[in-house]
Amino acid sequence: MLISTIGLTLGSFIAFFLSKTFGRPFVDKFVSKATLDKYDYLLHHKGAFLVFILFLIPGFPKDILCYILGLGHLSTREFLAISTVGRFAGTVLLTVGGSYLRHHQYYRFSVLLGIAVIVVFIVMVNKEKMERLFRIWHISSRRKARRNK
Repeated sequence: MLISTIGLTLGSFIAFFLSKTFGRPFVDKFVSKATLDKYDYLLHHKGAFLVFILFLIPGFPKDILCYILGLGHLSTREFLAISTVGRFAGTVLLTVGGSYLRHHQYYRFSVLLGIAVIVVFIVMVNKEKMERLFRIWHISSRRKARRNK
């Protein structure tokens, strides 16, 4: 799971970095205008909490999301924190859950599913705290960038 998460996070970072570096013309080669329009909110508002939730959803097209996020307001630090934690959590759920189902361990799968629901609930309850943390990171990274210029 660790190696998978590292690979997924590295790939996500590369897509994010390329998008941030080369901008909209580069992203237009990979993402349709209709898809970009769907995620317009993420481009014009940071929406860190929403991004985190999207990374948790199995099967969600995260590669496209990474390209889109590179055009937005998330800092690299924020992106790496959100994508790494989201990717790891999603990988754990899929790997362990799949193993339980494969071995017909439905009780364990139900417990895992219950824990996942509780974690999502806790994250939703603490949404403001998470957003505040991402806001602080965002402000501090902007200040560092200004000082380094």
